[in-house]
Amino acid sequence: MYDVVLLTLGSERDAPGGCGSGGACCGGATGADTGPTSQAATGSGQTDTGQVNADQAGSGQTDTGQCATERPRVPVLACADALNARGARVETVTARSDAEIDAVLARFDGPARPDGLTWPDPDSKTRLVIATASDGQLRAVLRRLVKRYAPAPSKRPADLPGNRTLPDLPPVAVLPLDPARGGTHRDLAAQLGLPRDPAAVAAAVLDGTPRRLDLLRNDGGSVTLDGALLGAADDAGRPLHWRARVEVDDTILTDGSEPLLACAVGNAGGYATLNDVTLLTAPDPADGQVEVAVAVPVVVRSAWGRKRVRLEVRRARGRAVSVLPREGRVPYLDDGVESELTRKRSWWVEPGAWAVWSI
Repeated sequence: MYDVVLLTLGSERDAPGGCGSGGACCGGATGADTGPTSQAATGSGQTDTGQVNADQAGSGQTDTGQCATERPRVPVLACADALNARGARVETVTARSDAEIDAVLARFDGPARPDGLTWPDPDSKTRLVIATASDGQLRAVLRRLVKRYAPAPSKRPADLPGNRTLPDLPPVAVLPLDPARGGTHRDLAAQLGLPRDPAAVAAAVLDGTPRRLDLLRNDGGSVTLDGALLGAADDAGRPLHWRARVEVDDTILTDGSEPLLACAVGNAGGYATLNDVTLLTAPDPADGQVEVAVAVPVVVRSAWGRKRVRLEVRRARGRAVSVLPREGRVPYLDDGVESELTRKRSWWVEPGAWAVWSI
């Protein structure tokens, strides 16, 4: 029978500003693209109030006051009961820092390799359930998995697929803690059709099969599971114009000379729409490509010479995308976590790099 670890990142029971909503457990990239943002443009519902400084996890900054939790939440206990009833050995862990996440992930290490790399054990009898109140919390764990198992470019082994920079990551099960995100404001679990009931999640862990999905890595040291939405609005909700050069493989969607209202980088469909505008037409987290769209306001004249503004959406698909801001700071959401882009950022696809247990 399996050993199952039920992992929770702190607590969001009392306020959305707790661990996983911008605190150290949320898990963003280290570096300069951090700090308070203006009101970020919102897509189809993935916003997490209070997620202002998403990139603290790698720097070791933790707020144990925010992350303190007295006991696991009810869905976690229900899932543990269902697993115990099937004979699994269950351990519940609340991680309040990257180091505590890493201690759990170390259980998936495989035997020592001749090249000295740490690689996941494909025959591991340990299974991981991540209890998530937001996609940012799920991303936090996947980011640490990538950090643990991705080799440095100088140590790239011969047995690594040519289109990947990391091995197959261990499958994880997702236990959603926020019922509302399964409805109108769809989280990644809802988009993927994963079970939300604790007993069904337990069944997926013990009886399911791994469903492999694409992962977006970026040059800021983090990962994206669903997508990113770049842009902002003023206090009245009016979109603000900004400029950036956006490239997808060899296709230039905009060279940075014209104003933009939004840019969507999609692995899945969380940012497929912005208000009533369709940005992404067919994002698929298992097709080995990233879909990118920019919304450009274009001034046109009618036959009577009157001016009006038409929103033009340009789209492209490929293996990699880069966004180079031309001026100032560009607020954005990445898996629901707010941050600011101040320099060029590139995302690239790791086909089938991570997996979820599903039935």
